[in-house]
Amino acid sequence: MTAERSLAGWRAWGEELNFLLANRIPRRLATRLMGWFSHIESPLLARGSIAVWRLFSDLDLSDAHFDRFSSLNACFTRELKPGARTVDDDPGVMTSPCDGIIIACGSIEDGQLLQVKGSPYPLDDLLLDKQLADNYRGGRYVTLRLTPSMYHRFHAPYACTVEHVKYIAGDTWNVNPPALKRVSRLYCKNERVVIRTVLDGSGRAVTLIAVAAILVAGIRLRFLDLLLNGGYRGASEIPCHAAFRKGEEMGWFEHGSTIIMLAPGATAFAKEVREGGRVYMGQPLIRLEDP
Repeated sequence: MTAERSLAGWRAWGEELNFLLANRIPRRLATRLMGWFSHIESPLLARGSIAVWRLFSDLDLSDAHFDRFSSLNACFTRELKPGARTVDDDPGVMTSPCDGIIIACGSIEDGQLLQVKGSPYPLDDLLLDKQLADNYRGGRYVTLRLTPSMYHRFHAPYACTVEHVKYIAGDTWNVNPPALKRVSRLYCKNERVVIRTVLDGSGRAVTLIAVAAILVAGIRLRFLDLLLNGGYRGASEIPCHAAFRKGEEMGWFEHGSTIIMLAPGATAFAKEVREGGRVYMGQPLIRLEDP
């Protein structure tokens, strides 16, 4: 029992140190510096940086389309080899838009989602749009965390049309578990992009929220050719009309972060979905049911 308490104490100390190192620094300055450094075009510097990165993570580039990179950012935003992911073609299934770890999932009850167990936050505050939030009362949500070593591109979960994008400026807290336990309503404080889509055939509204974090130099939307970050000075509300096939690439993070997916009522989770589980882009996530 003493050994177990000691181990638990070390883990708690490690989490606290992780939180302090990743968050009690000038977050915006660190993010700008990382953005500048990662874009330096130098294959030699990129190789050295990737070698150091591998010492501290589970970085696996075996499924990357290229094995050499001109910059660290090129590695962060790497494309996959053709066929590296299989997109489930069942018309009754919405697939995962990205590789990720399921941090939280469940029903949206009383307009609340869970950041982690015991830490709810209001959907209104996340979207800053009460009318849009009302569409998802009684619906489902899944929160997917992309760790720094993961594939960073995100894709359409279903054949759909993007009708509107909203950029919300904010902070850059880390989105790892130690921070999620300590910072209340973290997703509502961080910089984020709200992507509203309509599914082909059913007309159901599904929304993806791409949440940025410390060291994330930007969120790139391919269909708007925009880099959305702290330096963005364009319109925050962006109407658009962009059609996507299921599994087609929509954009990418320039480092790891989070995607929150919102689905309306008359849906159910795929059997593979569980908190703490890892999913890959194209795997079943939410099953559509008849309204």
